[in-house]
Amino acid sequence: MRLRMAARLVRGLLVAFAATGLMASAEAQEKKIKIGVVFDLTGPLAGGGSELGYIGAKIILDHFAKTGVEGYKIEAVYADAQSKPDIAINESVRLLEQEKVDMVLGFFSSAQCVPVAARVEQLKKFMWMTTCISSAVFNDKGYKYVFRPQASGDQFGMMTMDFIAQNAKAKFDKEPKDLRVAIIHEDGAYGVDVSRGNEAGAKKAGFNVVMKEGYSATAPDLSALVTKLKRAKPDVIFHTGYNPDITLLLRQAREQGLKFGALMGHGAGYGVYEKLKEGMGADATYIFNTDPISIWLANQKTMDPKLPAVIKMVGEEFDKIRPGVAIRSAHVGIGASNTYVFMNDVLPRAIKKYGGVDPDALRKAALDTDIPEGGTMLGFGVKFYGEGTPMAGQNERSFPVVIQYIDDKSSVVWPKSQAQREAVLPLPKGTTYSNQ
Repeated sequence: MRLRMAARLVRGLLVAFAATGLMASAEAQEKKIKIGVVFDLTGPLAGGGSELGYIGAKIILDHFAKTGVEGYKIEAVYADAQSKPDIAINESVRLLEQEKVDMVLGFFSSAQCVPVAARVEQLKKFMWMTTCISSAVFNDKGYKYVFRPQASGDQFGMMTMDFIAQNAKAKFDKEPKDLRVAIIHEDGAYGVDVSRGNEAGAKKAGFNVVMKEGYSATAPDLSALVTKLKRAKPDVIFHTGYNPDITLLLRQAREQGLKFGALMGHGAGYGVYEKLKEGMGADATYIFNTDPISIWLANQKTMDPKLPAVIKMVGEEFDKIRPGVAIRSAHVGIGASNTYVFMNDVLPRAIKKYGGVDPDALRKAALDTDIPEGGTMLGFGVKFYGEGTPMAGQNERSFPVVIQYIDDKSSVVWPKSQAQREAVLPLPKGTTYSNQ
């Protein structure tokens, strides 16, 4: 009898120990971070660059899902913003409140980033923006939980103006004050922000601004805008737009015989060469675009030695998804690089130094980020403006570059420190839009 009771006791203890072990195992398995990822996978913004940013981010998230981070499992939950700000807000809130994600990441359109950032901050959750650029996201907002390693819109606008100012005499044989420039832009947060940078840069350079006008990115007809441009006769057009509005504008410009010396784009639709060529054919040649540098064009000699292998991996994975693409869009690298900074730098610090992945741990870890120039795949460093500053949460070390598309290749032409070739300015005589 006693032996049977002892046997039952031993079995009971074994069951209890087993249960305890299973519970511990379950707790270990549940040690994870859920990341809500929001991009536009449908609607006009998808083809304008958002889907490419999503692919870049997903390649990195898939990579870390295989390895984990400091013992944490990585689980990504994806949502489609459908190219609409209200859906971007609703999907972000759904991911945070229903899917119980620990943070949200991604976001292509500035028109989405501005309201989503306000909502996420209100919820005291963590947001990491990979792609949108509007300064209005941060300017005097005092956010604590919203961060962006990406360059800001005013930097884009200033960069293109500086590029033309430095080349006015040598390329156009005109003093800056005699150079006629037009600033046109889609009228959302993105376009307005870049145009302000354009205006500031034009004023600094002393350009003759002959036209400045916004338009709706969803407008079905831009012929009236083209007519105004024809009357203004600009030497250089500075354009901020998505696509298909870029294609529509340039198709109607061709039909109406608009002539100019150079077209300066600012990211978004201008960063997707395949779409530009699809809509414009050979006329896509000689267009300029301003964006963070493509990770495949960045100078690897001055880069953290661990990064070239990551760049190679991203390129190989992208080629599997989109084989035969003439130019890998900068948007892929932007999504990949800025996601990698979070996964490789911020997240490990949050776990090791601040004890986990709650919003405050992630916030403190982000504020500790101190990556020097050359420390990211995009070439720039990362250090966020701190709390109490006008642009708190924005990366103070980011910068864009100017590239030019020539013969199905993209090359950095500005600044000189990053330039890979001499810019072709103005448009060669005999090309469709040339005013020579």
